[in-house]
Amino acid sequence: MTQKVATTGVSSVRSRGFTLLELLVVMAIIGLLAAYVGPKYFSQLGKSEHNVAKAQIESFAKALDAFRLDAGRYPTTAEGLNALMAKPVNVRTWSGPYLAKEIPLDPWGKTYIYKNPGTRGRDFDIVSYGSDGQPGGADAAADIFN
Repeated sequence: MTQKVATTGVSSVRSRGFTLLELLVVMAIIGLLAAYVGPKYFSQLGKSEHNVAKAQIESFAKALDAFRLDAGRYPTTAEGLNALMAKPVNVRTWSGPYLAKEIPLDPWGKTYIYKNPGTRGRDFDIVSYGSDGQPGGADAAADIFN
């Protein structure tokens, strides 16, 4: 004998899922975290760009010292940093290239400025004008010198 159970069509099993209120609470928490972490992250990004520029300038300075040991002088302003990659016409003892890769742009996509003689009591200046590309400035727009 088989028994048949009558069903009324009403399910007593509750559907599992998230309510709208629960989703709104989660979204609010995510928004608060983003508002707190976002500014701290982007302020660190600006500092890292300055650190990259300083490291590249130090690398150029070491390569320029190697150039001076070979050529007996630093490149002229007209020869610029390109003298580290290609032999200048009037240099007899050039053992370059003095950099492993092409001369990079600064972290803001602008070329580094090279001056010989330097303006701050140095043999040469290597300058990045920061994020604004203009002399002077503060924070991310501050000039970075060797």
